[in-house]
Amino acid sequence: MADALTVTFPERSARTVAFVGSKRPTSRAGCMLACGVLLALYAAAVPLAAVAHQSLNASGGSLPVWVSAAFAAPGLVLAWRRPANPLGWVMLAGAFFIALSEDASYYTVADYGLRHGSLPLGGVALLVQPGWAPGIALFGLLVLLFPDGRLPSPRWRWLTRAYLAVAALWMTGTVVLTVGALIDHHTQVDSGGNLLLLSGNDPAAGWWNVLQALFFPLLAVSWLASIASQALSYRRSSGERRQQLKWLLAGSVATLACVGISLLLGNLPAAGSAVGVVGLLAVPVSICVAVLRYRLFDIDRIVSRTLAYAIVTGLLVGVYAGLVLLATEVFGFRTPVAVAASTLAAAALFSPVRRRVQRGVDRRFNRSRYDADRTVAAFAARLKDAVDLDAVRDDLAGTVHRTLEPAHVTVWVSDRGGS
Repeated sequence: MADALTVTFPERSARTVAFVGSKRPTSRAGCMLACGVLLALYAAAVPLAAVAHQSLNASGGSLPVWVSAAFAAPGLVLAWRRPANPLGWVMLAGAFFIALSEDASYYTVADYGLRHGSLPLGGVALLVQPGWAPGIALFGLLVLLFPDGRLPSPRWRWLTRAYLAVAALWMTGTVVLTVGALIDHHTQVDSGGNLLLLSGNDPAAGWWNVLQALFFPLLAVSWLASIASQALSYRRSSGERRQQLKWLLAGSVATLACVGISLLLGNLPAAGSAVGVVGLLAVPVSICVAVLRYRLFDIDRIVSRTLAYAIVTGLLVGVYAGLVLLATEVFGFRTPVAVAASTLAAAALFSPVRRRVQRGVDRRFNRSRYDADRTVAAFAARLKDAVDLDAVRDDLAGTVHRTLEPAHVTVWVSDRGGS
């Protein structure tokens, strides 16, 4: 007997909020130009860091090289695939300013810190070194403009204008003070290439100190307000928009978690840096997936799997540590056998603990999969005792309807010679 099951799914109906635009040649040319400029800046960082006797992992007052790369790659994909959506271009612009600031930081250290201003174009490098500020200001707009590049509502205009106005005043102030320092030959820099006059503590720049004290709190408030706005809109959303917001919120939570873990790993700089890279990638990658709507509805599965394995890892590490302490401190078995036995016990517990934890997590965070698994399991149990072909066919169609929700189900049964 040969059976066939044909399932037709409806198209997801949801409000589409992304910009609609064609991939114009000019947009692709712009992406290629941005990619070339960023690659040139990243390549230039290697010799500049060597001249400044600094590490590529951190350039003092600027940010590590990989910070801008973490935003540049998703931004390039978005700008290429969705050129009418400004989020990709915002990522690329922010990555450009951060990368430019990284190179300028190395150069100012090499020039004013090590060679007393003898290198050419040192003044230009000193002017563009605070370029990290417009970079982080642009990154601060990503969450607010998600997912279509528009403000959530007109009432956000005044806060956005205030945010951009203070950022513009801060950048203008850096230019004014830097030009004055170059004219007066007061070009002392710290180990990160930052002009000491811009530290916010110099009495000679009183108005600048006030602006500095206002800029960073306003930046933090704007970021928190943007996240809160998206979290509130999540409660009112549905369908595709809800899945997009899930990706954004999941990426934000992952970033916060990775930041906390990297701080706890302060004594292990390599591990802390690796966790930091993952955390910085979480937000831009989640934005890229949400805007492109690629595997958008897999977020529930990703969240449930991540939580399940994190909980299982924590439980097994606790069990392993407890068994080792019990064997060595209580019973006094200070031999490799105790460690080996604890390892085997933790390994034996992995599968049952994972199944139990996964069911609990799916029940809370991935309910559709949990209900589908229960429905399929119940159908399999009924199928073992079924003898009526018509009843099996009707039961199969009903199970597919409840688990997959297709628009149409066709069950084809062919009897070929009674086999």
